[in-house]
Amino acid sequence: MEILVTGGAGFIGGHLAEQFVADGHDVRVLDNLDPFYDIGIKEHTIERCRERAESGDGSYEFIDGDVRDEETVTETVSGAEMIYHQAAQAGVRPSVENPRKYDDVNVDGTLNILDAARAADVERVVYASSSSVYGKPKYLPYDEDHPTTPVSPYGASKLAAERYACAYNEVYDINTVALRYFTVYGPRMRPNMAISNFVSRCLNGEPPVIYGDGTQTRDFTFIEDVVTANKRLLREDAADGEAVNIGSTDNIEIRVLAEEIRDMLAPDLELEFAERHDADAEHTHAGTEKAAELLDYEPTHTIREGVEEFVEWYRANREWYEPLVLSS
Repeated sequence: MEILVTGGAGFIGGHLAEQFVADGHDVRVLDNLDPFYDIGIKEHTIERCRERAESGDGSYEFIDGDVRDEETVTETVSGAEMIYHQAAQAGVRPSVENPRKYDDVNVDGTLNILDAARAADVERVVYASSSSVYGKPKYLPYDEDHPTTPVSPYGASKLAAERYACAYNEVYDINTVALRYFTVYGPRMRPNMAISNFVSRCLNGEPPVIYGDGTQTRDFTFIEDVVTANKRLLREDAADGEAVNIGSTDNIEIRVLAEEIRDMLAPDLELEFAERHDADAEHTHAGTEKAAELLDYEPTHTIREGVEEFVEWYRANREWYEPLVLSS
């Protein structure tokens, strides 16, 4: 199958691209290598995908381009049967400083993808949405009927793009699915995320830094579970037109997470606390009954199992990964 992965040099997109190539698909990646974090991590991802293609039946093509460029998008979408639209301007806190960029990339960029997909008769567009669309919880866990009242420009931009994707499913002859990810983590994750930050600091003898009092909770989702959910959509049409939570069904206090990572790696360290940002979510917790029904989705990693696996990977890849994490 011909698959386009936008943002395919990033964390989630890179894992999708690598898996699709390994499965024998012909994969095209569109990514502008935005330096939101050290692009060395993205370059490593690109190299892994090329190695997969050389050793297997799939093919891999990398295109350095931006989803905001209509001409580039039109050319790149041509010939694709499936699109996994992962490209986005990430980061809740930076969105407060520069909301216009988030609208340009996340909303207008998504519209470029959707319009090109319509014209090219693409089979399905899978849009990477976010738990940030929910905002302050009225109840937990979040189900897909929970009010969507995002509290950051990032969340607002992801919700707007998600709604466009689902609307295109209704009024145009194109299948779309929006997957609402809950704090994805794992190998090659962004260095400015809580888990990678805690691990890198502890391994270097520095105390984990917690923003706020640490009582806020997160539903962390291991990357392998996210990849599995996306792979189901290569063949499954039951979720077309829907927004679907992809989480772990588990959640943990940030302070407890920091303590457990500290106890695992550097038990003599004390925790440090810094001011919490207003745009940060207080709690996240995914209800995944809809994903189970439509996609036969069942997460396989608890947070503790996933963190142990990430730590093992970090140690094995410390030589190249850690310098990039510390420089970001």
